[in-house]
Amino acid sequence: MAKTGDICTFCGRSSRDLKMLINGISGAICDECAEQAYEIVKEQMPVNKSSFRLKQKELPKPEEIKQFLDLYVIGQDDTKRYLSVSVYNHYKRLLQKVTPDDVEIEKSNIIMVGATGTGKTLLAQTVAKLLHVPFSIVDATVLTEAGYVGEDIESILSRLLQAADYDVEAAQRGIVFIDEIDKIARKSDNPSITRDVSGEGVQQGLLKLLEGSIVNVPPQGGRKHPEQKMIAVNTKNILFICGGAFDGIEKKIAQRLNTRVVGYAASRATNMVDKKNLLKYITPTDLKAFGLIPEIIGRLPILTYLNPLDRSTLRCILTEPKNSIIKQYVKLFEMDGIALSFDEEVFEFIVDMAMEFKLGARGLRSIVEAVMMDAMYSMPSQNEKTLHVTLTYAKSKFEKTDVNRLQIA
Repeated sequence: MAKTGDICTFCGRSSRDLKMLINGISGAICDECAEQAYEIVKEQMPVNKSSFRLKQKELPKPEEIKQFLDLYVIGQDDTKRYLSVSVYNHYKRLLQKVTPDDVEIEKSNIIMVGATGTGKTLLAQTVAKLLHVPFSIVDATVLTEAGYVGEDIESILSRLLQAADYDVEAAQRGIVFIDEIDKIARKSDNPSITRDVSGEGVQQGLLKLLEGSIVNVPPQGGRKHPEQKMIAVNTKNILFICGGAFDGIEKKIAQRLNTRVVGYAASRATNMVDKKNLLKYITPTDLKAFGLIPEIIGRLPILTYLNPLDRSTLRCILTEPKNSIIKQYVKLFEMDGIALSFDEEVFEFIVDMAMEFKLGARGLRSIVEAVMMDAMYSMPSQNEKTLHVTLTYAKSKFEKTDVNRLQIA
């Protein structure tokens, strides 16, 4: 007969059949029973109040939010103001104690339109550093209708739940940034025998999330199946911020303004139009012409744009922000005990190349990476403790790379 310390007091199995047996004063418990006990306690214990509590005195004002964004993002003042006000109003909605006779404030979801590399995702990531509510960034390109290869629309909320450590109350007051929203535009107005499972179908599915409804969400994401446990999430108080490049929408704007993106002809009425930055004239009508359905445009009432990056802005982005590209490389070399420095002409050369390849701020990193690759490869193994990058050095290293891969079609 087995001794008391050799069997699990709960299930009665012998230690020979178990992976682990934890002995106590007058009994023992196996690893499987301990895991089941933990799940029972977690389900039965009362849920603690959310750790994402907001206090009126901690509420950041719009100007404070913008000042924080200025530390990391150069330019785009109009978009920063829209974003700061939207986030601030979202905080106020969460703090509002609604009475039967009180005015209930509705949320104002926001959509940002701008070319690649102008800072849409960076703005969202920077806001996340300041927030006291759960924040998640999701990519719309992987979303498809239920039943097709890809991710269900509910996976957007799965990531928000994970950011909130599965605190449903906190997740229901969070903020979601949906990137690449333009990739789910309707592919064509013409009827087709094939379903648009990653375009208009996804837009239809997003409607209930943006408007506010109770959605059953799979905790771990992925596809839903009948036997899976679901978590009910109310999206009424979740703020949605959408961003997209909307490549080619300038043609839609130009048609509406009765002008041309390329060419010499222009009517007298459009002489004052800034043809280099047509995005500043964007309206919901242009989003509809691009392929977003009217219902989803109506649920994104705040529309703002990001200016294209000019040469002076790119020069500032290279060195001025708190996490600028040059500062990052200086820090990388510093971790190996190497002091890295640059000539001023090198920065001008990097900006010139970025303007040529038209990749925005992302192009700066690609060019700096090409210049610094040889040094990052060899210097950690050498005894040299300083590296000064001159214009001649930068040009020679950059010319060794395949510049064609930096260009866009």
